[in-house]
Amino acid sequence: MSTTRSLVTGATGYVGGRLVPQLLEAGHAVRVLVRDERKARTHVWSDDVEIAVGDATKTDDVRAAMQGVDVLYYLLHSIGTGGDFGATEKDMAQRCAEEAKRAGVRRIVYLGGMIPQDEELSEHLSSRGEVGDVLLASGVPTTVLQAGVVIGSGSASFEMLRYLTERLPVMITPKWVNTRIQPIAVRDVLRYLVGSADMPADVSRRFDIGGPEVLTYLDLMQRFAAISGLPRRRILKVPLLTPGLSSHWIGLITPVPASLARPLVESLRNTVVAADTDIAAYVPDPPEGLIDFDRSVELALTKIQDLDVPTSWSSAATAGAPAEGLPTDPDWAGGSLYKDERIREVDASPEHLWQVIEGIGGRNGWYSWRLAWRVRGVLDRMVGGPGLRRGRRNPRDLVVGDAVDFWRVEETDDHSFLRLRAEMRLPGLAWLEMQVGSTDGGTTTFHHRALFHPKGLLGHLYWWSVWPFHGIVFGSMQRNIAEAAESLQQ
Repeated sequence: MSTTRSLVTGATGYVGGRLVPQLLEAGHAVRVLVRDERKARTHVWSDDVEIAVGDATKTDDVRAAMQGVDVLYYLLHSIGTGGDFGATEKDMAQRCAEEAKRAGVRRIVYLGGMIPQDEELSEHLSSRGEVGDVLLASGVPTTVLQAGVVIGSGSASFEMLRYLTERLPVMITPKWVNTRIQPIAVRDVLRYLVGSADMPADVSRRFDIGGPEVLTYLDLMQRFAAISGLPRRRILKVPLLTPGLSSHWIGLITPVPASLARPLVESLRNTVVAADTDIAAYVPDPPEGLIDFDRSVELALTKIQDLDVPTSWSSAATAGAPAEGLPTDPDWAGGSLYKDERIREVDASPEHLWQVIEGIGGRNGWYSWRLAWRVRGVLDRMVGGPGLRRGRRNPRDLVVGDAVDFWRVEETDDHSFLRLRAEMRLPGLAWLEMQVGSTDGGTTTFHHRALFHPKGLLGHLYWWSVWPFHGIVFGSMQRNIAEAAESLQQ
């Protein structure tokens, strides 16, 4: 029996990163299409897959990745990227559909959202439906899985629910809290995805997938509170909170930025209840049945408590965040690359210094003027950036691609070097570097460098307006990190 070769797009995203090991366990030969190979290499499965580096918006890259593929897992989306994300999603789907047909792919498997009948759809759900239409029209047998709200550690929907419930004992909420939804555990989503690869060739259609219960969002919050040992939440429903206002409120209270929260909130106004359970004829339920909401929350919270969250919604870059790498030639920066460099000797081993550096951000903070960092985080969220609430995937370990508050790990050399790229809203590009070294005499050195490439006059004005504060912010940051390392060694 020949091995199924599967191509997973979006493999470094929330679902894709979890699907790959499930496919490997099921005996598939897996190829992943990624834009950044370094990000893929941070996953435990990277040595067991074929990595194709390319961009789904480029035909040549997609065509090369499709060669010899049996099953295409289409997990791409542009939610939260701003602008006309629907047109971007449709264009990518059309390109992948055409190249899958050209390459002789025998099945496409796509994960979208439930499409309610006779309701005005949110822009997000409408786009999900159009992508499904494009793939179904490809001429390749296609399985379109339409899921309800996905509950799992690290999912945007779960984090939104979790933080709203934990932080607000009393909530003023819009009327969408009464919308009926059918949440589904991420484990069941993955089981359906893997099982869909073996559907008969004459099956090409949509399937609704949901958990065993139909609840309202209000039910979800109250049951989450009970599972977490919190008092019952007090809810005051008002009709005045629009999706726009709700998304900005969620952006301030939860780690999910308003740019991502808005399409999620707008989708909550639609009833998302499975119209059928036909999927069971092709991917049977497990003997113990589907995972209910309470159990899915318990599993998610256990993963979080055990620091075992393999993928997160924050794996995807924030809308509008820069993607350019650090310039190595000043000419690239138009002759302007501002730097703030500091070197300090530290009375601690390189290992202890690195331990403090690698734990920076999140709950540990930034080891300097705490109020200034908080204010900067709030201002960033007010203009649509991620702010400081995004936190970290793991409090002790960093890999390329990890989000760290309003930064993202661009490069790390374990125990010696860390480069963070800013994803806050700025009139330019910014990086923060921390490097551990040593002298011939055995002294540990701490090299701290902030870099800024301005865009236009506003960028230059921004740098010089904050430059007087660098001594307070970056100077104290370096000093406090050094002192924390010295204390740790003692």
